[in-house]
Amino acid sequence: MADKLTTQSGQPWANNQHSLTAGERGPVLMQDYQLLEKLAHFDRERIPERVVHAKGAGAKGVFKLTHDMSQYTKADLFNGENKETPLAVRFSSVAGESGYPDTIRDVHGFSVKFYTEEGNYDIVGNNTPVFFINDPLKFPDFIHSQKRDPRTHKRDANMQFDFWAHSPESIHQVTYLMGDRGNPTSFRTMNGYGSHTYKWVNADGEQFWVKYHFISNQGVSNMSNELAAKLASEDTDYLQNEMFNAIEDGDYPSWTLSVQIIPYQEGLDYKYDIFDVTKTVSHKDYPLHEVGVMTLNANPDNYFEDVEEIAFSPANLVPGIEPSMDKLLQGRLFSYKDAARYRLGANYEQLKPNRPRNEVHNYARDGFMAQHQDGSVNYEPNSQGGPVEDPHASITGDMFQGMTGAYEPYDTDYYSAAGRLYNIMSEDEKQRLVETFKGNLGTIDSLENKQLMVQQMARADMDYGKRVAEAIGVNIDDIDI
Repeated sequence: MADKLTTQSGQPWANNQHSLTAGERGPVLMQDYQLLEKLAHFDRERIPERVVHAKGAGAKGVFKLTHDMSQYTKADLFNGENKETPLAVRFSSVAGESGYPDTIRDVHGFSVKFYTEEGNYDIVGNNTPVFFINDPLKFPDFIHSQKRDPRTHKRDANMQFDFWAHSPESIHQVTYLMGDRGNPTSFRTMNGYGSHTYKWVNADGEQFWVKYHFISNQGVSNMSNELAAKLASEDTDYLQNEMFNAIEDGDYPSWTLSVQIIPYQEGLDYKYDIFDVTKTVSHKDYPLHEVGVMTLNANPDNYFEDVEEIAFSPANLVPGIEPSMDKLLQGRLFSYKDAARYRLGANYEQLKPNRPRNEVHNYARDGFMAQHQDGSVNYEPNSQGGPVEDPHASITGDMFQGMTGAYEPYDTDYYSAAGRLYNIMSEDEKQRLVETFKGNLGTIDSLENKQLMVQQMARADMDYGKRVAEAIGVNIDDIDI
């Protein structure tokens, strides 16, 4: 027997088909509070979409630990044997709006929320191991360049390449984006990366730098520009639907989580700046160590609650895992939670997908939509038996010395990493990369920006620069390499 329809306040709802009117043909009555409540709620159903990563799909699953990591970190979810931790994942496109086709070439978000016994732990990354910029001060400008022109309201390659051409640190990520990985065949067939360097600390206080790699057990697969464009015209939600249908059919995707482990001092002395997110750490120098396997085995019960209202932040850390001095990461520690408070409200972490498994005890009170509050003491220190500090969560210090100032990046080698990436590509991959630049960079109006982009490529690898220059009709001899 079906449940009886009620209002939001629980009162019985007699008629959901017709409004109250003054007679058969008369005007609608203001006393029809059920109509007014229904319309008022409908008017407020949409929350602001994410400024970036607006278009996304989600799933639920479990992380199974396969290798005890207690030698390197005291984080509970990575300690023990065969431990299982529930999780939620959101995949996304970075630049487009919520309704934008998800097969348009883009970097793709790869965010994981582990519901651990010690609170929520989030790894908020992408399907590439690097990013376009390495300073949070440039992030709003970068995103503005990827959005819509303020006058024409078009997404404009002129804006994008204007920013990249004048931000040489971006060439490594631009090479990823314009290469095959910019068009994944499926969310299930792309790797995920924490991108930043993080710190692990074990129970003895020993410190290690780590970089996260989620390697797809389905293999990595990407689609051509032609197929991506075709799918964009046929199904704007193709990547979302493809993953949803696979999970619904019991074809559960999985990823093996591995980490690069770098001893503390070796990381500080490494030949490249490991705290610059535009750079990678060589697998030959620091190979991958398997940690466990993430399996997605359930679709959202309700998309709005499980995917739209979920909020990730790299500031969601657990004891044994700490941030590094990566500048962009430092900015993200603030910005993600701040954006969530704007989008979802001050108490967004009380929403179901953001609530931790363990009990929450603190002195935060009130604000819009506050839930689960009691009459306990709301200040500290106090003599009322309120919650007290937990030294187990204390962070380990890093030694710093120097004059405050707005400094250039520590490592200004912007190009060699992009050159190494180019040179591990097959000849077919290189040709597709060049063709993609021809169809994007080749269409912009500014010769100066074309030359600046080719200059970056040639400094990364001369063959790279020459081939793109020829493809877009630029004379490389006119460029200062």
